Amino acid sequence: MKKIFLSLLIGSSIVSFAQETTTQDALRYAVNNLTGTARFRGMSGAFGAVGGDLSSININPAGSLFFANNYASISGSLYNIHNRSDYFGTRTKEDYSTLDLNQIGAVMVFNDKSGKSNWSKIAIALNYENTADFDNELFSAGINPTNSIDKYFLDKAQGLPNEFVELQPGETITDLYAYLGETSGLGFPAQQAMMAYQAYLLESDGPGSYYTNVPPGGNYYQENYVSATGYNGKLSANIATSYKNRLFLGMNLNAHFTDYVRTTSVYEGNNNPLYSTGYTATDIQFDNELYTYGTGFSLNLGAIVKVTEEFRAGIAYESPTWYRLNDELSQRLIVNTTDGTDNFQEVIAPDVINVYPTYKVQTPSKITFSGAYIFGKKGLISIDYATKDYSNTKFKPTNDSFYSDLNSQMKNELKNAYELRVGGEYKIKQWSVRGGYRFEESPYKVDFAMGDLTGYSAGIGYNFGESKLDLAYANDHRNYNLAFISSGMNDTARIRTTNNNVTLTYSINF
Repeated sequence: MKKIFLSLLIGSSIVSFAQETTTQDALRYAVNNLTGTARFRGMSGAFGAVGGDLSSININPAGSLFFANNYASISGSLYNIHNRSDYFGTRTKEDYSTLDLNQIGAVMVFNDKSGKSNWSKIAIALNYENTADFDNELFSAGINPTNSIDKYFLDKAQGLPNEFVELQPGETITDLYAYLGETSGLGFPAQQAMMAYQAYLLESDGPGSYYTNVPPGGNYYQENYVSATGYNGKLSANIATSYKNRLFLGMNLNAHFTDYVRTTSVYEGNNNPLYSTGYTATDIQFDNELYTYGTGFSLNLGAIVKVTEEFRAGIAYESPTWYRLNDELSQRLIVNTTDGTDNFQEVIAPDVINVYPTYKVQTPSKITFSGAYIFGKKGLISIDYATKDYSNTKFKPTNDSFYSDLNSQMKNELKNAYELRVGGEYKIKQWSVRGGYRFEESPYKVDFAMGDLTGYSAGIGYNFGESKLDLAYANDHRNYNLAFISSGMNDTARIRTTNNNVTLTYSINF
């Protein structure tokens, strides 16, 4: 009977994405980190009109023409993330460090010295970079005076027929969880409601009507632990050519790779007055592990003009990145209850991995304007100004009702944001010293959800002749809000994330 009724319900509904997806999921791919070689990082990425560095082709692909010789580099970075959280006045902090090989690439330069053509130079490069490192740990805790996380499960359950949360004779929780997960659009909320019902967190007082066993009128101590691993990677194939050594044109074709695992554990405890009859829920722990993986494609076009021998101007276009992504989710719910005399614990661990249909994300395009002044062999000053309209971020297929609503939300909440990068370099014989400043405007119209980013950098390098060694330190910070749970309860922790990165690059002419 359950399967017949479920089939009729699904047949009359609009099929939509089975798992909850948010604006933050899209921004994970739309907002880029400062990555690359030590020289690039030491100048805060202000390389749009400078070139001559393998990471610079990610800003302006014409920059590969400013290599005098065939050239290769490899970079490793030490990442340190410091997270400070404030949740209802309780402050916590967490530190996480990781070491990563984040860049490797090479460029080959071909010069036509015959004088027969004005297009006298061609550069071909291949470069791989981790455009984002997702490794992170975060802990928030505090006493919520109003809301319990039970509202998340109650929100999913209300209106759901009781058949979807009750076990039939001979049916296990694993069987029912897997069966509900097969139904796109209904499966995910039904799974959440079923787990809560089977753990005695929720009870039913009529067909499609549910209530919670968490007692009201008191305080709720809540914790949220988040652990993430993974990366966004980009492999760029670059080709560029110059006209009369004045106009430099370049193009990249980029293949993107992403691999992301996010583990969350939300805990809540309360000592509120017990219900006089039935069960009272005293402790809740809700664990989720989300695995997202996929590939993408984008392209870059760029031009640099030598206005004079000292001054260069550049413009570059970065297309949207078109991602094809896959999500896999596993869950567990633990609830402690009491009837006033005995204590009970229900562990709902379906041991089922939800594998969701492939979906698409389109990030916004980006335009960068650049200028650089070269002081002969002494040094340089460079400025980049970039704009990116985050409101153009899209989930696809756009004719899906869930994605359509989410895209409309992003259109209303996100905006066209700018980024400013300023960098300088000064050379003293074989030594180079560098510094930079970086500012990224929040992608949100109201920046409480995610604030502006401010960053600083410094670096040093030594030229051995045919090889170079560069070292850079970069620091940036940004504030944002983090919800403990995705719906039903809107309370958030205020997070301040500070990134400290040390990068070492070895380069060689060949």
